Amino acid sequence: MTRKQKYVILTVLILAATGPALYLLSRSRTFQCFGKIVYRLDTDKKVVALTFDDGPTERTDTILRILDRYHIKATFFLTGKEMLGHPQGVRVILAAGHGIGNHSYSHRRLMLMSPGEIRKEVDVTDSLILATGYKGRIYFRPPYCKKLFYLPYYLSRTNRITATWDVEPETGNMHDADAILQHVKDNVRPGSIILLHAMYWERNATLQALPHIIEWLQTNGYEFVVMN
Repeated sequence: MTRKQKYVILTVLILAATGPALYLLSRSRTFQCFGKIVYRLDTDKKVVALTFDDGPTERTDTILRILDRYHIKATFFLTGKEMLGHPQGVRVILAAGHGIGNHSYSHRRLMLMSPGEIRKEVDVTDSLILATGYKGRIYFRPPYCKKLFYLPYYLSRTNRITATWDVEPETGNMHDADAILQHVKDNVRPGSIILLHAMYWERNATLQALPHIIEWLQTNGYEFVVMN
């Protein structure tokens, strides 16, 4: 049995033994066992961070055009695999002045990976981001928000910060643009980090809702900041 197989079996056994408590810990947006986690901005001012997960993809230009129309900046949490597949997407995001974060290389659930695989998922994607010349802080956002022990430990040991969110409008509303907008209206507050997925075709509702989200936030006095 390989070391990787032993690690996965041990992780599964721990999860099975401790049950619901570890499940809740693994997906918490506000707590982790090691290091710093940011799920909202530390401010009372009416600012928000608009964040997009996944990609870049062929839809990157469409998202950027919407953001440019309203003269706002956002933060894109990109995967290493998609960065390699769509290098032009990375260049246009940077050229437009947006922020970039690390969303792993493969977008797999990292908590069941071996320590070596977790390190690779983080480090390779960071290297790809740094190779673009990006100078901002690189936050790490775990795929599916799944993290348990080793990932937060490694991020902490290497002076990286975990970034999650406090407004997730697509949950339960993935195909309903009006519901996505309403969720933002009902839940946003000063310092909110808003999570959106608009990179793939099945997320048309998010793309449709995006201009209305921006307009409502601007009308209500919110400014947009980049996470860096």
